Amino acid sequence: MSKKIAILATHGFEESELKSPKEHLEQQGWEAHIVSPEKGKIKAWADKNWGPEYDVDKTLEEVHADDYDALVLPGGVINPDKLRVIDNALDFVKGFFDQGKPVAAICHGPQTLINVGLVKGRKMTSVKAISQDLINAGADWTDEEVVVDEGLVTSRTPEDLPAFNKKLVEEIKEGVHA
Repeated sequence: MSKKIAILATHGFEESELKSPKEHLEQQGWEAHIVSPEKGKIKAWADKNWGPEYDVDKTLEEVHADDYDALVLPGGVINPDKLRVIDNALDFVKGFFDQGKPVAAICHGPQTLINVGLVKGRKMTSVKAISQDLINAGADWTDEEVVVDEGLVTSRTPEDLPAFNKKLVEEIKEGVHA
């Protein structure tokens, strides 16, 4: 069955945390769109410096959660910090939760979820640097490779990408969570 997944990112995303899930989703025969507040290209962060640019498939103004089966939020220190203060980015993310669709966030990616107000009571993981932020927002934070809580998939770092990608695919195949 054909699926369409949004990967929400802006300048400063951790390259491996966008590239690896995107490739893994496409290997399933699914479409994976890079969605961004910006048109054109967005610049990755890779190996402690600016990396290559990636083409934006759709801007936030062109899409709705209704258009997709799932959402991926890559990390990077800069990317989620920018996204978490953009109202239409937060509305887009919230739409996936409102519809019970799978959402996956890795590393610093869960920071965006804090500003959406949807981490309270959720079992989650992340990079250790934002663990206290998640706990303060009401999440049940744990230091594990990958955590799934009612369609929400979270992981810590690029080293966890194989487990993250596997669980992401499982959750997309399961579909909407009531």
